[in-house]
Amino acid sequence: MDTAEGNLPVLFRPVVAQRPSLAGDGSAEPVLSLLSERGWAIVDTPQANVHCTSPDGRVYGGWLPEDTSAWMRGIVWTVRATPAEDDAEPWVQEFGPDVPSRAVAAFLEALISHVDR
Repeated sequence: MDTAEGNLPVLFRPVVAQRPSLAGDGSAEPVLSLLSERGWAIVDTPQANVHCTSPDGRVYGGWLPEDTSAWMRGIVWTVRATPAEDDAEPWVQEFGPDVPSRAVAAFLEALISHVDR
């Protein structure tokens, strides 16, 4: 086998577009922008927590970076939904500080799109 330098294979490394980090980003902006565009009521507190309610009042989203009880449970985002059906139970989905806000926004976008149908 000929191993002269001119015959060695060239190491090829494809250029990969820079991807955003999958770690928590500490920002509520992607979620708040989405909900604002969708007409949700958004209220921030002096403690820097933010509470959002859907126009029909059936879905609540909370960004709770300064809520002690939320931090004790390891969460910064909470979503509560009350289904329209009378016999359906409300449910809660919570997200910890390591979940990127873009992922929470995508979750809410899917939920909102489902509700809008």
